[in-house]
Amino acid sequence: MNRKERQFVDTVWQFWRKEGRHDLPWRQTTDPYRILVSEVMLQQTQVERVIPKYRVFMKRWGSARALARAPLAEVIKAWQGLGYNSRAKRLRECAEVVVSEYQGHFPADYGALKALPGIGPYTAGAVMAFAFNKPAPIIETNIRSVYLHHFFADATDVPDEAIMALVTRTLATENPREWYWALMDYGVYIKKTFGNPNSRSKNFAKQSRFVGSDRQIRGAIVRMLTEVMCTRKVLHKRLSQFDMVRIDVQLEKLLAEGMIEKRGQRFALPT
Repeated sequence: MNRKERQFVDTVWQFWRKEGRHDLPWRQTTDPYRILVSEVMLQQTQVERVIPKYRVFMKRWGSARALARAPLAEVIKAWQGLGYNSRAKRLRECAEVVVSEYQGHFPADYGALKALPGIGPYTAGAVMAFAFNKPAPIIETNIRSVYLHHFFADATDVPDEAIMALVTRTLATENPREWYWALMDYGVYIKKTFGNPNSRSKNFAKQSRFVGSDRQIRGAIVRMLTEVMCTRKVLHKRLSQFDMVRIDVQLEKLLAEGMIEKRGQRFALPT
């Protein structure tokens, strides 16, 4: 590391010691299953919304074996309020594979983790770091914001490859777990204090508007089906704020994805 990088590392550690969120529930465990659940829940969802959902989820399904045995409908119901219901389905599928192929124990190998359902490069690296304290270079929105703020203050269209090179050079290989916690918390502080630097990233994608979107229609359909099975006609009536054609399109997509099923003339969550 050069002098600027060493000063940067010192700044991050100092912030962590004084301002770090040391009490987050998923930071009180090294269980890879519990860490995976938290990472999946935290995707595009605020920490404050995740904490109560995470605690309830862990009480009901505290292990991969428990989640693999759970009816998918119950998992989807428990997921309500977090958005992106397909994450719940993929998480359960991941638990099933871990039980069938690894006897319920998550592999401490990046490649094996990334091959599991619903786990991409970041999530695999996060489990490696937070569960096994192994140094896998990772990047997400808060980590990205820290490096943009410190090293690319006057740049635009910064590619993740350039940021990842710095992540790798400054990585605390002896304690990646706490280092990434420190980076993430410092990133939250930077966004609140200076605005979001991620707009200068080449890989930045602004989240699309939710109101009136297909995502809102999908969520409304699934939420309705957590309460009662419905015919197409009933769904059209209860979701009358949306265009019927768009509802039908999303019904077919949800069916194809296995997120819902049809029993006779009624739609329902899968068993």
